[in-house]
Amino acid sequence: MTPAPRENRRVNHPIPPARPHHRFTDDGRRMREVLTYSRRGSRFTPSQQESWDAHHRDWVIPDEAVDDPAFNWVETFGRAAPIVVEIGSGVGEATAQLAAGRPSYDVVALEVWRPGVAHTLGLLAEAGAGNVRLLSVDAVWCLEQLFGPGEIEELWTFFPDPWPKKRHHKRRLVNAAFAGLVTSRLRPGGLWRLATDWSDYADQMCSVLEAEPGLEGGPVPRWEDRPVTKFERKGIVAGRQIVDLAYTRR
Repeated sequence: MTPAPRENRRVNHPIPPARPHHRFTDDGRRMREVLTYSRRGSRFTPSQQESWDAHHRDWVIPDEAVDDPAFNWVETFGRAAPIVVEIGSGVGEATAQLAAGRPSYDVVALEVWRPGVAHTLGLLAEAGAGNVRLLSVDAVWCLEQLFGPGEIEELWTFFPDPWPKKRHHKRRLVNAAFAGLVTSRLRPGGLWRLATDWSDYADQMCSVLEAEPGLEGGPVPRWEDRPVTKFERKGIVAGRQIVDLAYTRR
């Protein structure tokens, strides 16, 4: 499905900026935002710098590019193809392998940690996965502003930040509002795959997603195609159970 230009989706409605902490009240005060992630250090290792220098012009979407109302995925990828969105691609272990095995799909990988983006570029090059574009803006904003209803084939949310402290649970990505947004962006029959190694977050995910009328699904056996990432290995070493979930848009 070819996305419509963004100006046709939000007629007469201004598009808020893509990056967090760029929002202000009417009287000019910076707004306090509840984010589902935290930014870490931005220093590259020598190999990450080498990968960034070699590939970022081709595979990384500049943050400011998506502020342009004319931005569209067909032009960005150079073709019209089914789109998969991965939220929190980390260092690209899953991204590169899964994208390489799906050359007929385009993959939008959302990751705010720049060293992780740089590392991913190296893995994409090794895997020959030129069908990925990396973007470092807020995932909720991205789904709201860069996709129309039914334009996403699959969404992958593997090991999102669990925000384990109770007072931080409001930062968790998977909540009722986000579930409704995802449902609207998935095509009918589209799939949302999730994985976590935190049991209480898995319970929350199930509760939230089972309450979303546009979705059906639940816990599933581990998705065999998904490679074991460093986050999964850490969870296993810590003795935590890995839970895979899959929900389909009705």
